[in-house]
Amino acid sequence: MKKLILPIIMIAFSLMAMKADKEAYRIFDQKGKKASYAKLLRQAMEADVVLFGELHNNPICHWLQLELSKDMFNEKGEQVVFGAEMFERDGQLILDEYTEGVISTKNFESQARLWPNYETDYKPLVEFAKENNIPFIATNVPRRYASVTFRQGFEGLDELGEHAKMFLPPLPVPYDPELPGYKAMLDMGAGGMGGRPSSDNFPKAQAIKDATMAHFILENLAEGQVFIHYHGTYHSNNFEGIVWYLNQYRPGLNIMTIASTEQASVDGLEEENEGLADYILVIPETMTKTH
Repeated sequence: MKKLILPIIMIAFSLMAMKADKEAYRIFDQKGKKASYAKLLRQAMEADVVLFGELHNNPICHWLQLELSKDMFNEKGEQVVFGAEMFERDGQLILDEYTEGVISTKNFESQARLWPNYETDYKPLVEFAKENNIPFIATNVPRRYASVTFRQGFEGLDELGEHAKMFLPPLPVPYDPELPGYKAMLDMGAGGMGGRPSSDNFPKAQAIKDATMAHFILENLAEGQVFIHYHGTYHSNNFEGIVWYLNQYRPGLNIMTIASTEQASVDGLEEENEGLADYILVIPETMTKTH
């Protein structure tokens, strides 16, 4: 009997320890199988473009973006390029001036139209790029042109001057309204864009962002480089959005996608999140938010 007591006690302590564990995240592959960070990193090293879809206010997303970017730079060095949705294309000059040390932090941060959570969530990436001479590309469409698209459709972009079109992909922009992500947007409403013209233009305003980001990723991707891009996960979920445009503009590209989602439990990938990306970052829905 005494021989049984020690194993039972050890099992009890083991179960108590397991119950006490609080994992901040887990990574799953496209089919819902648990995957390691090491495997994700290995595949990222072989890609032409790594699309890291984030939840904008989630600290785990931002931490893992920085860790992945550091690890890739340590392996690939000058072959790495960064880019982000959070910087609009017409802000490339000031972003370059800052990362190249031409202007001060104060001037950059007061004039660059930064997102409210820049200090906590994106500044570490910009500073890492600055310290290591990594190109950092502003890829997103200027928001005023997304608003033009929302009000007037893609046709409104044709009326812009030649200088404005420098910040856009080539016109006319390819567009598939049957993509599930764009179709779903029709049911989401058009709040926040100012007014409510034809609802058909709501997903087009999203598409011009996706197309612009894809175009300027490719404009700044040289042979042998890997471009790491940070954006809201909706822009690449289900291999749509930016992925679709990258494949339109340059078929055959080696693209790796990372999606982010929150669940009540990280023990397994919920069925609705299967297939979101090559790798799905699952975070507890109780995780503290950055803003």
